Amino acid sequence: MQAEYILLALGPVFAMAILLEYHKAQAGYTFKELILNASLALSHQATDLLSLTLLMPFFHWLYQHGAIFTFELNGYTILAAFILQDFLYYWFHRASHHCNWLWAAHVVHHSSINMNFSTAMRQSLFYPMVGMWLFWLPLILLGYSPELVMTIVALNLAYQFFVHTEHAPELKWFGKIFNTPTHHCLHHAHNACYVDKNFAGVLIIWDKLFGTFVQPESSHPPKYGVTDRLYSLSFVDVVFTPWLVLIRNMQNQPRLRDKLNLLVSSPRKLG
Repeated sequence: MQAEYILLALGPVFAMAILLEYHKAQAGYTFKELILNASLALSHQATDLLSLTLLMPFFHWLYQHGAIFTFELNGYTILAAFILQDFLYYWFHRASHHCNWLWAAHVVHHSSINMNFSTAMRQSLFYPMVGMWLFWLPLILLGYSPELVMTIVALNLAYQFFVHTEHAPELKWFGKIFNTPTHHCLHHAHNACYVDKNFAGVLIIWDKLFGTFVQPESSHPPKYGVTDRLYSLSFVDVVFTPWLVLIRNMQNQPRLRDKLNLLVSSPRKLG
């Protein structure tokens, strides 16, 4: 199976998880938001498939002409690829919270006031266009084939679907190494004590190593969503408003250098 179809093939599994979660606790589900999240997922997958179709020839050229090593694929080298990709994902995710250009796409994922499995589907159609793929180039340059890299990326994202729920046990021992729903719920919270924490994809060890790990505080239950804009159920508002805000702020900058600097500045600098 081609890597770009893995998430689509797992669609029935994701749908079953959503149904079970809804049956168990409703978990903040509304029909309108479920439709919105599904629409966001489909539009994201469409642009993702298009971008991969266009980029794969470049990935293959880079692999054939720029790869430093040639790996014999076995359990050890594949495990190393999983760990390295997850490390790169951590930095991509962290950058997405500190760079306006990336945040304008990523904020879509954070804009819901609910936390459930359908929130995992809440992705921007602009995500493939802002340069997420750039973070995977080191793996190709290292000597891993584009097909393997994209497969690992898809499996990493598939794992992350299952950390988008409030209705899971704490998994204390598992959570010493791996990202869990307890960790990721805090990442989605806009409480000051949780903002810009727990960026992990699969391995929570990166947050522990780089000072972004946080544990829940009983006195601060997580409040979801983003603080600088109203909650919306409009596809157009959710996807395009972040870009309009960024463009308006750039227009207010007097010099071209200031406009470009705003693209890579923190979202906190936006008016």
